[in-house]
Amino acid sequence: MTLAIIGGTGLTQLEELRIIGRQTLHTPFGSPSAEYLFGDINGTQLIFLARHGNPHRIPPHKINYRANIWGLKQLGVTDVIGVAAVGGIGEHMQPAQIAVPEQLIDYTYGREHSFFADNLEHVTHIDFTDPYTPALRNRIIQAADNAGLEICRFGTYGCTQGPRLETRAEIKRMAQDGCDLVGMTGMPEAALARELDMAYANISVVANWAAGLGDGEITMAEIEKNLQIGMTKATELLKAIAVLPV
Repeated sequence: MTLAIIGGTGLTQLEELRIIGRQTLHTPFGSPSAEYLFGDINGTQLIFLARHGNPHRIPPHKINYRANIWGLKQLGVTDVIGVAAVGGIGEHMQPAQIAVPEQLIDYTYGREHSFFADNLEHVTHIDFTDPYTPALRNRIIQAADNAGLEICRFGTYGCTQGPRLETRAEIKRMAQDGCDLVGMTGMPEAALARELDMAYANISVVANWAAGLGDGEITMAEIEKNLQIGMTKATELLKAIAVLPV
């Protein structure tokens, strides 16, 4: 297994990663968000990519998801864990919580969402019944157990367009649809990994209650405070995943 971590808001770099190499790629789909970092955690080698660039500068709807995922495949990656900051909708998804969703709903539009779009010899459809690879999800959950970390082991991630946050009515609709979490980067990342036969799972870090579910206005100060706590937990989880025997 060759593991890659895609870091989102709050995880532009992985401090615990001892960097042993860097590589800049250009893909048939353009340039990835940042250079790929090669490193190890406690002797386990992996690849890290900052989804929004480093420094954090690319909004969710402008990320070149195809280039990011294509580059990982070219580097020999077999398993991808996407870490993302999200809003909490379900009652168990309070701020600073870590969740490992099992399902998702895509509300995005206008994004380049497939490698199978042009110059095809035949139309290709992927099975996306379970968008997150069960074996990789189970690995994350086992690592959390080993590290004594409390996480939510379920949930449906709703992916919105961004970069604005959602309205109260939109969150109400998403709750009715069955969403427990709301984020802006979960798609098409998950589907693109499936198209290239890479295992993919998500670690969601809840930064705030979604619109209309908390007390008052959502502020960046609140988000940053919760992300600092949540990303510390997420980093501990990533360390536990890296050292888990394959």
